[in-house]
Amino acid sequence: MLNSTLNRGHSVMPKPLTAISSTQAKSIKWLFTDVDDTLTWEGSLPLESMIALNKLSAAGVRVVPVTGACAGWCDQIAKLWPVHGVIGENGAFWMQKNSDGFSTQATIALDTMKLQQEKLIEQLNILLLEYPDIGFANDQPFRYCDVAINLSQDREPISDNICRDLIAKITKLTVDGHPVNATESSIHLNVWVGSHSKRLTTEAYLLHDALVNKIDAPINLNEIAYIGDSLNDESMFAWLPMTFGVRNIEPILSRFKAKPAYITNKNGGYGFAELAEVIVEAKKSLAA
Repeated sequence: MLNSTLNRGHSVMPKPLTAISSTQAKSIKWLFTDVDDTLTWEGSLPLESMIALNKLSAAGVRVVPVTGACAGWCDQIAKLWPVHGVIGENGAFWMQKNSDGFSTQATIALDTMKLQQEKLIEQLNILLLEYPDIGFANDQPFRYCDVAINLSQDREPISDNICRDLIAKITKLTVDGHPVNATESSIHLNVWVGSHSKRLTTEAYLLHDALVNKIDAPINLNEIAYIGDSLNDESMFAWLPMTFGVRNIEPILSRFKAKPAYITNKNGGYGFAELAEVIVEAKKSLAA
C-alpha cells in the first residue's frame, strides 16, 4: 500500500545539498532519477555517473531511471546498467531485468499504444508544416508511445516562445477522443496520448514491487527520493518530500510551481554523483 497524498511540492527556492541531514540521506531506499542532463551532461554519460550508480547499488539503494527516453534506450539501460528497473517515455511503460528474465509492463496494451502513436504522428506532421525547421527526434523509430520533437539535441535550441506556442497547439489535439499531452524535457518536447506521467507510473512501479515481494506495510514516501533537471520532472517534485535538482536546473526554476527541495553544486551527472556520495556516506555511518 502506498501513501499517495500529494506533497504539493516546494514553492520556496531549493536549499543547497549540504543542508540535507545525514538522517535524511541514510533513510533513502529508493532513488528515482531523470536521465538526460541529470545522469548525462553535454550529450555524454560521465564516468562519475556510472560509478555513482554502482556505489548506490552496493549500498542497497534501488535506483530507477524515470525518463522521456525511447524504448530502445530504456531496453539498454534496464539490461546493462546497475539499476532496479527503468520507467520510459515519461511513464508509458517500465522495463526490468531480474532473476526471472526481462519484462516490460505498459500502461495500456502495446498494440493500442502503437496505433495511437501512429495517429498522433499524422497530426503532428501536419502541425509541424508551420515550423519547417523543427522535426522529430532521431530516436523516434525506437519509441513505443510518445512522439519526441527535437528542441535542442544536436541542433540549435528552439526558443522558449516557439516551444510554448507548440505546446499550446499540441494540447488542443485529440486522438480517438483522448486528449494529447505534452511536456518539455531538457532536449525534447514529448507528446503522447494517455493519462500516464512520471509520477503515476512511479507509484504503480512501487505498488507492483510491493505486490511481487509480498510487502504489506505502507510504503514510506520519506524513503523515496527523486532527482531531475527539467519541467517534465515537476510532477515528481510536487509529489515527494525529498527531491533534488542538479545545478543546471537553476535557469528555469522560476517556471516551476513545485521546486526541488535541494540542489546540487554541480551540473548533470556530476551533480548526480555528488548526491550519490552524500547518500552512500550516510549509509556507511549507519552501518558503523
